[in-house]
Amino acid sequence: MDHARIRKEDLFMEIKGGKGYTTADIEALPDGERAELIDGEMFMMAPPMTVHQRILVKLIFEIETYIRKNKGNCELLPAPFGVYIKKDNRNYVEPDISVICHGDRLGERGCHGAPDWVIEIVSPSSRKMDYVRKPVLYREAGVQEYWIVDPKKETVTVYEADQWDIPVCHSFSVPIQVGIYKDLQLDFTEFMKS
Repeated sequence: MDHARIRKEDLFMEIKGGKGYTTADIEALPDGERAELIDGEMFMMAPPMTVHQRILVKLIFEIETYIRKNKGNCELLPAPFGVYIKKDNRNYVEPDISVICHGDRLGERGCHGAPDWVIEIVSPSSRKMDYVRKPVLYREAGVQEYWIVDPKKETVTVYEADQWDIPVCHSFSVPIQVGIYKDLQLDFTEFMKS
């Protein structure tokens, strides 16, 4: 099916209250434009800041090193990587890091279903999305573990499937235990150094 490209002017107006968007609208965005979709509402994504990218690179290195060293069956995929999070066409996200331990969820166009572990690094433009909208979406979709890494506050908020209603907030000053890997801790004290 053909889909018309959405003009930026139209998109901005529709984003404010439109809830009729689908993954087809995401796929029809012009090259270089990125957006996420939650319950049919589209949210444009701004380019990340330097601190965001520094933390992202360090997290990718630490987690990928752990997976390879332990010959794990999980796969780490960083943004931009599409996650069709629910079994519908109204929800699509691009987490900063997706760790997927069920290979049958991976396809050529992204992940179809919930990743096991999702990490979002907070940017000024993503604060409300990461702290308010995404915890609800990720819980409903069946994400096992969700981390909100906040460089401004120097904290990591951790949601785990068995205690989702009671997230734990950690300071960057202490190592943080990964829930899906009982022998992996991440030390954020090194992450803030350039």
